[in-house]
Amino acid sequence: MSSPATHPQSRPLPEGGSVRPITRWGTPVMHRELEDVTTFDEELHTLVRDMVATMYAARGVGLAANQVGENVKVFVFDCPDDDDQVVTGVVCNPVLTLPEGDDRRLDDDDEGCLSFPGAFGPLARPDRAHVSGVDQFGEPVEFTGTGLLARCLQHETDHLFGTVFGDRLAGRARKKLDKMQSELDDLYPADWPVTPIAEA
Repeated sequence: MSSPATHPQSRPLPEGGSVRPITRWGTPVMHRELEDVTTFDEELHTLVRDMVATMYAARGVGLAANQVGENVKVFVFDCPDDDDQVVTGVVCNPVLTLPEGDDRRLDDDDEGCLSFPGAFGPLARPDRAHVSGVDQFGEPVEFTGTGLLARCLQHETDHLFGTVFGDRLAGRARKKLDKMQSELDDLYPADWPVTPIAEA
């Protein structure tokens, strides 16, 4: 089976980072708007490298800074679009634009979160999304997503403004999500993915 093609809008992700523990829902930094990135220095570059390493260790398609406990608006992603083309990038201070009116179509699919590991729930989101911002060097970036990538761009931008996807679920769906995660919680060490998932 061939690997997904890389999309022309992809920007390279940095390597050489260290895997950090993923912060769970309920931690205050997960539920407040984060601070804008204003300094594009080696501290930020180290954070981005670590976020990339952590995302890959957890087998995720995106990761926001507060998911490793940091209070700045930056996310990284490596995610296929609706055509199975992989898009990679780093976005600081994202501005999310979604279709409106006749152009707005919802994709009602399952969504999960590395900060609530193992649990998934159906959440309708627009099937296209556009994000603009800057990368870790302060250079302008823009990404347009369809399919899973559209969901990823929305999900990660939400994180930076203090919204977890469970906040968008109705009461019954949220309770089902909570129950699913509690049943799987013992599989995930407190410092996961530094320590890998326990065997079921």
